[in-house]
Amino acid sequence: MLALVDCNSFYASCEQVFRPDLRDKPVVVLSNNDGCIIARSKQAKALGVADLEPYFKQRALLQKNRVQVFSANFRLYGDLSAQVMDNLREFSPCIEQYSIDEMFLDLAGCSNLQNLGLTIKQQLWRHVRMPVGVGIAPTKTLAKLANHAAKHIKPDGVAVLDNESKWQWLQQRLPVQKVWGVGSRLQKRLNDLGIYNVLQLAQADSKWIRRFTSVNLERTIEELNGFACYELEEIPQPRKEIFVTRSFSQKISNLDELQQHISRYAAAAAEKLRKQGSYCQSLYVFVNTSRFEMHYVANGTSVQLPYPTSDTALLIDHARQGMQKIFQKDCRFNKCGVGLLDLRDRNYYQADLFVREQSPRRDGLMQVVDTINHRYGRDSLVFAAEGLRGRWTMRQHKLSPPYTSNWDELPVVKCQDIVQNSHEYREDSGLTSTS
Repeated sequence: MLALVDCNSFYASCEQVFRPDLRDKPVVVLSNNDGCIIARSKQAKALGVADLEPYFKQRALLQKNRVQVFSANFRLYGDLSAQVMDNLREFSPCIEQYSIDEMFLDLAGCSNLQNLGLTIKQQLWRHVRMPVGVGIAPTKTLAKLANHAAKHIKPDGVAVLDNESKWQWLQQRLPVQKVWGVGSRLQKRLNDLGIYNVLQLAQADSKWIRRFTSVNLERTIEELNGFACYELEEIPQPRKEIFVTRSFSQKISNLDELQQHISRYAAAAAEKLRKQGSYCQSLYVFVNTSRFEMHYVANGTSVQLPYPTSDTALLIDHARQGMQKIFQKDCRFNKCGVGLLDLRDRNYYQADLFVREQSPRRDGLMQVVDTINHRYGRDSLVFAAEGLRGRWTMRQHKLSPPYTSNWDELPVVKCQDIVQNSHEYREDSGLTSTS
């Protein structure tokens, strides 16, 4: 049996962790540059706040209902995600972190799965103040469906699908697009074949379905019937591509500022590249104006590197060359980005006798840069081409304090808070006042 533990409205819940006054209140989180709504608490959803809608379109509704709005604080979310995952590791030696707010756990050999799910849920609330749903089933795909039931059907937030009658009951009540891996395009194709709910897909002939779709959907059908086709990936697979893109807080028509942007993004991509132990052989640079501009411009170019590398300086240099090539005067650009392509594992890279390769001295230099930035904080050591923080930096007017990464922002706990929390802890854990 596998458990999928998924945090409820993760970004919004993270903002409520250090703000207990906002619990059970409507909260939304905005994307980079405070552009779109990317997370909503349960209370905000009940008010009809739309997901992935531009903030300016929803501002009147948010103000009318006194919804608390936050800029995305990804460093805080990453730290709280790590705390959640550390707690989950206590329940199973075999785990797979599927995303920042989801983790699969192997529960082989565990008994009384309903109580175990409740224990997981209670511990995450007690230790991190993070609400979660726990779905338990024999396959990953069924565990995804069980988690949906835990969040939207089961009042205790735990759903166990341990026999065929249980998962068929749920499958009959869910539309086919609720299946893991079925997007809008595949949903339309399945509807054309007369498949509208999950049970119809589970009972379809997998070989016949494969003729119209792919082998992945054939495996999904097997999973929907309780036969595991996807194993836990305890070691994350390295990325095949790495992209870093951002929208600007203000439109830019100056090449020098664009060069600073693209240099900064190339440096961030290079850091991710080294973190997974890879080299790249080419990169892609793009820049575009707003789609609402009268003359929409979207330019991009691929740049071949002289040899496979993870050297930030070399990647910045070629990214700037690419930006120089695609820049157009008299255009007001609002977004650019860089992608690292043709990635390969540096441990198994076969050098070419007639092609240069990255020198050990450059490897050592990059290691020093990463070590300093890890120890003293991001951007402690940067390349001059990235420029200084200026008007082009990301707009975050509603950013919450860095509670987990800045000593000066640590919350101050008063004596009455300690007494109140001790009572709350005893109630959560079932302890008596004597204990």
